[in-house]
Amino acid sequence: MKKDDYLEYDFTDIKTPIPVNRRDFIKQLGGGIIIVLSLTEFFKANAGILQGRQMPSDMNVYLRIKEDGKVNCYTGKIEMGQGIITSLAQMLAEELDVTLENIHMVMGDTDLCPWDMGTFGSMSTRFFGPPLRAAGAEARATLLNLAAEQMKISISDLSVSEGIIFEKSNKANILSYAELTKGKKIIKSVSEKPVLKKPSEFKVIGQPILKQDSELKVTGQAQYAGDIRLPGMVFASILRPPVHGAKITNMDSSKAEGIAGIEIIKDNDLIAALHSDPYVASNAIDEIQVNYDSPDGDIDDTSIFGHLIKNAPKGHAVDEGGTISLKASSGTVFKEEYLNSYVAHAPIEPHAATAHMKGNKIDIWASTQTPFRAKDSVAEVLGILSENVRIRQAFVGGGFGGKSNTQQIVEAARLSKISGKPVQLIWTRQEEFFYDNFRPAAVVRISSVVEESGKMTLWDYNVYSAGERGSRHFYNIPNHRTTVYGSGWMGSSVHPLNTGAWRAPANNTNTFARESQIDIMAAWAGMDPIDFQLKNLKDKKMIRVLKALAEKANWNAQKSPSGSGYGVACGIDAGSYVALLAKVIVNKDTGDIKVEHVVCAQDMGLVINPQGATIQVEGCVNMGLGYALSEEIQFKGGKILNRNFDSYQLPRFSWVPEIETILLDLPDEPAQGGGEPAIICMGAVIANAVFDATGARLYQLPMTPERVLEAL
Repeated sequence: MKKDDYLEYDFTDIKTPIPVNRRDFIKQLGGGIIIVLSLTEFFKANAGILQGRQMPSDMNVYLRIKEDGKVNCYTGKIEMGQGIITSLAQMLAEELDVTLENIHMVMGDTDLCPWDMGTFGSMSTRFFGPPLRAAGAEARATLLNLAAEQMKISISDLSVSEGIIFEKSNKANILSYAELTKGKKIIKSVSEKPVLKKPSEFKVIGQPILKQDSELKVTGQAQYAGDIRLPGMVFASILRPPVHGAKITNMDSSKAEGIAGIEIIKDNDLIAALHSDPYVASNAIDEIQVNYDSPDGDIDDTSIFGHLIKNAPKGHAVDEGGTISLKASSGTVFKEEYLNSYVAHAPIEPHAATAHMKGNKIDIWASTQTPFRAKDSVAEVLGILSENVRIRQAFVGGGFGGKSNTQQIVEAARLSKISGKPVQLIWTRQEEFFYDNFRPAAVVRISSVVEESGKMTLWDYNVYSAGERGSRHFYNIPNHRTTVYGSGWMGSSVHPLNTGAWRAPANNTNTFARESQIDIMAAWAGMDPIDFQLKNLKDKKMIRVLKALAEKANWNAQKSPSGSGYGVACGIDAGSYVALLAKVIVNKDTGDIKVEHVVCAQDMGLVINPQGATIQVEGCVNMGLGYALSEEIQFKGGKILNRNFDSYQLPRFSWVPEIETILLDLPDEPAQGGGEPAIICMGAVIANAVFDATGARLYQLPMTPERVLEAL
């Protein structure tokens, strides 16, 4: 896979599995029973999932039932707070009939786990979950067959509970999984679609379970890349340019080199200080005298929108029907433009990596969403075989799409190779902002037509430089066209800054524009916003989730602006349908917006862990407050003006509203993504609530006090 191919999947509406590479992992495992699931066969048996896309070429899920009865599940996915360390274990425990405590998740270790593109796009539950359940079901069937042979009893006379197989008519006649696996090494491939449990049989799936890593994290035992300590390890600090594109013209490092214990590394573009004390290393970098030739840049955070329109590539229609003709339309025409600024990922844990090269092999602990991509990048830069690079398991302290960048991993690897020592590199907050792949600034232009009856008849939607994900509408509009101009990442767009995936890439931008436009037409038609949405919908799932929201919120129909400060917005992401209602108070003197209450209804199919899903919704709401109200990157040319949280405001604890979550009970429907859907509506639901409160419409994110006052 090419370096940035994953971005294509992250910026589009993913509905299918991803192709994988062949690797042989079985030889590294010890005794017990090993279950290998070929996804090629699995998806052939579940052809409806594919919808015409390319199938995986080999296995990427397997598990090992050890000789003590414990179960290891190996996956290339990583845990970064989203909770799959628990929900994936629930799926496996359910089908295997063992206790959740008996499942050990081995995640993101490139020597032990099968290849995986990365953890993004809310794809873990949707695409890894079904084959994982299948592997568990096959393992259970294999163990029952072994028990039937050993106990000389028909398999139909046996049952299993919590890893103990027993004779139905004589429950004292038992055989444990541990006894069955002892002294054996059995490799079993799943060649047919296993029979999975029905929802009525679930004991573990659907239960609200505390995250399995919670105690580790609140007690400080969880190991992140920056927590690793190795004998002889040194800390690295790197000389950074003041602006992107700057070149060194002259440098004097003699003063830094005179500091006791300091080692200065100069390797082409990489200039670093190494020391056993990270503060000494950082101070040494400050002592280097350096001059740069910096490029001129006239684009800034104000002129960026005109730049994106002026330099937009040719657009391509991703969805269309009927005829687009504003002149031929009999209703009222609305032409609007929506803007959003660049937004940083700003994870609490900055990018970090600990690298230790020994001979021609290297071990790395890294904060990364893409361990296998990192492995290949390191191998390429160091000029060694990919199989000689091991990315080891570590927790990731928040990613949101921003930790697919492997820069800090490659830097640490280079420094370890040159110095011959274990090296730890933790980016400063300034580096985190400077090298971030921002959520793209974007422009959306919409022309729409609505009749006096409240029926929409035309929709001409044009999105510039955000991406395709979430751009297609789901309303019943006879004449419609959605055109995408450029992607949301640096490699194929006109962005002057590095851009990349940011929690629900493109969908936050697209949902803000679409649902604001819908609210404008509802207000013109003199209709309650939910009534207007329902009048223009045929999508049964969206109708269902909107009605669930209205019922939970005890919604009383009202026309906007009512002065009460309520807003509604809905959307689709990662296969899940969401509808949000927000209550806001607007200070007309200061322009400050206070979000008091948010209700979220979410249709995500089968809910594996209701507690985990609720936490994800709450996380989406709180993180969404940031991009809606305060977060934006200021820049001038290649100079990033935000250097820390004093100039880049994240949501505060005092901002947190009361949050109510409704997870629709749909156990017979496939599980969908839960880490991103609710966040897509936050910009629109707050903007619509502000309009209801004040009659002022905001067209640019974030809705800062200055922009609110201007709109008022």
